Amino acid sequence: MPECDMAGAKQKRIFITGGASGLGKAIALNYAKQGYKVCIGDVNEERGLSVLAELSSLGIQAHYLHCDITQLSDLEKAKQALIDLWGGVDIVVNNAGVAGTAGSIEDVSMTDWDWVININLLGVARGCKVFTALFKQQHSGYFINIASAAGLMNAPQMSSYNASKAGVISISETLKFELEKYNIGVSVVCPAFFKTNLTESMKSTVTGVTQRITQVMEHSKVSAEDVAQDIYNCQQKGEFWVLSHKPERKLWLLKRYLPFVFARVMKKQMAKLFAS
Repeated sequence: MPECDMAGAKQKRIFITGGASGLGKAIALNYAKQGYKVCIGDVNEERGLSVLAELSSLGIQAHYLHCDITQLSDLEKAKQALIDLWGGVDIVVNNAGVAGTAGSIEDVSMTDWDWVININLLGVARGCKVFTALFKQQHSGYFINIASAAGLMNAPQMSSYNASKAGVISISETLKFELEKYNIGVSVVCPAFFKTNLTESMKSTVTGVTQRITQVMEHSKVSAEDVAQDIYNCQQKGEFWVLSHKPERKLWLLKRYLPFVFARVMKKQMAKLFAS
């Protein structure tokens, strides 16, 4: 059974895929500071153990599990481990992802398409599939699915990444309506650029684009910690959309209500980002 704190209240439990770096790490630390028991899943054991030490230093129960989200069996093992450790889990953050391959549609290989879709989209699908059954048994649960503003804006030269993140938004919106009657909540997170290690996994057929994106991320006024706090705030209120970046939030609204103006704005911005 779930453990209780000194006041007798049930301690909340969270599992985060890709929790050993970047946004996943920031989410883990944020929830730990809120008193949650935190388990991170990641394929990088060295980073995972390092983050585990940080989490443990905060005085909360923390665990690291090796978890490859391309393997359904790894997520099944993670679910069973959480049942054995804590009797279940309250929040699952489907965060693990890659930056994909930048390039025009004719230049990006289908192998690269398979790679990014398998991780970014099917990784979320696997996480939701595995943990929905547990959430239904518990009669409660919450999914936080990490998408991207790219899934809303669809910038050029990033078709596979855009499609993977648009798919995460679609899955999340589907599950919002599908799971509500089971007391299972869903939030989808659509951040724009912020400082993280995402470009470590980025491939490109376009000269210099990785460096330009890295520079934009480095100069962003929004940090991973800011996004993590927004995620926490929205999840606590049960809000579906988590849109951390104000300019991109405005662009999204512009796209919805004034699509022709949005198209002109995007054309100018993308010309700067992908300038040769």
